[in-house]
Amino acid sequence: MREVKTESDFQEAIQSEKPVVVKFFTDWCPDCHRIDPFMPEVEENYKDKIDMIAVNRDTLPDLGQKYDVFGIPSFIAFQKGNELIRFVSKLGKSREEIEQFLDRVVQVSETLQQQ
Repeated sequence: MREVKTESDFQEAIQSEKPVVVKFFTDWCPDCHRIDPFMPEVEENYKDKIDMIAVNRDTLPDLGQKYDVFGIPSFIAFQKGNELIRFVSKLGKSREEIEQFLDRVVQVSETLQQQ
């Protein structure tokens, strides 16, 4: 997962026609590191339908504040610059929960494209 290091790169990434899921994390977050082992495989499984990027909330605190990201890791899906849905909570996240969220991102995106 590519880490975005500037706000302008973030803004550019979320303008995509394809849904973009942003993972907000920090280096000190144990729950963030707990998902690291399976995230490459999850990203690979969804690569045809979703792009994924990562934002370190400590490196880009204004983005975390702008999008009300307090619990980490948190996931927010965007398409064409607009927020689709989010998976934000203070609790750790399982692979199954993340995959259910990604399935929902695909579903919401496809529904919007049909309108």
